[in-house]
Amino acid sequence: MSEASYERPSDTDTHVLIERLQAGHVDAFEDLFERYSPRVYRQAMHFLGNEAEAEEIMQDVFLTLYEKANTFRGDAAVSTWLYRLTANTAISRLRRRSRRQEVPLDVYLPQFSDDGHHLERPVTDWSDDIEHAMVREESRQLLRDAIDKLRPLDKAVVVLSDLEELPQRETADILGLSLAAVKARLHRARLFLRGQLATSLGSAPA
Repeated sequence: MSEASYERPSDTDTHVLIERLQAGHVDAFEDLFERYSPRVYRQAMHFLGNEAEAEEIMQDVFLTLYEKANTFRGDAAVSTWLYRLTANTAISRLRRRSRRQEVPLDVYLPQFSDDGHHLERPVTDWSDDIEHAMVREESRQLLRDAIDKLRPLDKAVVVLSDLEELPQRETADILGLSLAAVKARLHRARLFLRGQLATSLGSAPA
């Protein structure tokens, strides 16, 4: 196919862009950047909450894409590959940050006696989408603060599943976890976030 006859592929033909990039066509990289950079940037913002850092993450991700395009074998969707790069880069940066005092997730999990009875009233799981807590500006900031207290991998599960609204199976693929591990981490993280919000708002968890 000559450069003159090349037409932008549809969304279902994204692999064509990768093949062209692997063949050295820079215009394919530009198309991939235009198509995926807004989502990569948004995901990085959810992880880091800082525009400058999110911009750096986005640049790092697409630099990696450009340099390592030949390693892509099509085992996963291009989008999954890019979001995995984004998540891994963001998690690495979070781990390099000065550690804040982490609040153990177990603080907000139900406590049981030896005979199986509750020692204290359990926190009900937050079954609704976390986004509903962002309706008010106050709740949005409190939620951001609570999410920032999560360990990097737990934060990644919440960002991808609840904020990015990816299927849990795709979240598992991106993070290299089993589906069961994603579900368990998400359940515990939601309990933690709900408990943190309840404490911040001065109300007891239901």
